[in-house]
Amino acid sequence: MVFPLALLTACAAGPDFKRPQAPESVAYSPGSPLQKTVSADSLQGAPQSFDATRQIPQDWWTLFQCASLNSLIERAFKANPDIEAAQAALLAAQQSVIAQQGFFYPTVGVSYSPSRNKLAGNNGGNSPGQQANGTLIQTYSNPAGPKYNGPAYYNFHVAQLTVGYVPDVFGLQKRQVESAQARADIQQMQLQATYITLASNVVAAAIQEAGVRAQLAAVERVIALNRENLDIMRRQFSLGFLAEIDVAAGEAALAQAELALPPLRNQLERTRDLIRALAGNTPDKDVPETFELNDLHLPEALPLSLPSRLVEQRPDVRIAEAQLHDASAQYGVAIANRLPQFSVQAAMGGMASAPDWMFRSGGGFFSLIGDVAQTVFDGGTLRAQSRAAKQVLIGADAQYRGTVITALQNVADTLHAIESDAELLKAAAASELAGKKVLELTRRQYDLGFVSYQNLLIAEQNNQLNTLGLVQARTSRLGDTAALYQALGGGWWNQNSIRDSDKPRKNPDYGMPSQGARPT
Repeated sequence: MVFPLALLTACAAGPDFKRPQAPESVAYSPGSPLQKTVSADSLQGAPQSFDATRQIPQDWWTLFQCASLNSLIERAFKANPDIEAAQAALLAAQQSVIAQQGFFYPTVGVSYSPSRNKLAGNNGGNSPGQQANGTLIQTYSNPAGPKYNGPAYYNFHVAQLTVGYVPDVFGLQKRQVESAQARADIQQMQLQATYITLASNVVAAAIQEAGVRAQLAAVERVIALNRENLDIMRRQFSLGFLAEIDVAAGEAALAQAELALPPLRNQLERTRDLIRALAGNTPDKDVPETFELNDLHLPEALPLSLPSRLVEQRPDVRIAEAQLHDASAQYGVAIANRLPQFSVQAAMGGMASAPDWMFRSGGGFFSLIGDVAQTVFDGGTLRAQSRAAKQVLIGADAQYRGTVITALQNVADTLHAIESDAELLKAAAASELAGKKVLELTRRQYDLGFVSYQNLLIAEQNNQLNTLGLVQARTSRLGDTAALYQALGGGWWNQNSIRDSDKPRKNPDYGMPSQGARPT
């Protein structure tokens, strides 16, 4: 009766998982959605527009049109140990699913047990023993006493086939497989998140290096101008045209400018260390790629996925969804554990003192056992476990909703940053342009003899400070643009652009874990 019952049972204990509904939000701010940023008269100053229908390429970093950046990311994907670890975790999770699916099938085993045995010879008796195959056991006589059997040596062989089956009457194994599949989905998304995070970190490090190099050039120019200005002031002081306090002020200005140099050099070296580490290198092994700010192109047409699509695209949201699925399945497991458990055991084989007698008449045997077990009293353990699993499910649902809110906030923050970066760059470009105009007019006045060379140096110094602000604004705009691609999910679903060597390997017996509906 067990097998028909297993076949007729189509349900499983616990709730059937349903994907959470997508958020109803249609924008990332209470006001009108951002359509286009302001432009600036500068490199990386073009206006950026947003399009909800624009696809995010998986290799989105190529939109910065920097060959060095592309090659560095290729290098990182091949050598960074985080990728290898994530791939191994995914393969392990896939094999766990296969292992759990194996419980749906009977367990079949065979065994063969030969043995050599000795019986004690002091058990008395007047007749010779006889083994199962008719071989006589030698009998010894004692003239002074009764006859007794001598030590008996004999062989014994047992061979049997065993079959065990646990029908999944209440869906316990189904929920276990469902849980394992959800954990495999988590690892699948973890792998995608590792790719996205690694690429984003490389892009951010490259932009930071380019920005720091530009800042170093501006600061070094300011220091050179301050030194030249101080030399002039010292000559003027020696001739009596300046007071000592003016020279001291010039020395203070030079020292203040030089104060900014060590932190920038330290930042550059630390950034290079980070780039080496991301590429899988030790600190003593450099990478050939270096980055300059002018080599990076600012993407002008940006994607802006709707919130309903964002939950499909973000790996962290998909991970939270898979965790919710796992908690739902584990709640079903806890409920099924409180229900009766069925099992069937069967065995057949033969036994004899010689192998060729095992399956002759009288040597064969079989057994068939059906078992139904139900826990009657366990001190409330199973009941408490099911209650705990229900609370874990409630917590996973709340965690999923929190992850969605955080994801939406992340995109909103990035959009605000991009809008602010455009306005900051516009102001910095206007300031730098004004500084250049002042420098040009001062240079003309110097050529005509209306101002001193010192005034010209001061104008150049102010211009370099304006350039420094412009560099920082350009760097921020590039960095926040890269952050938007990461915030929107990194384009992992567009598999056409990923290299085959970087794809997770598929098991020939079991495909990649299902990821549910893909973003469209």
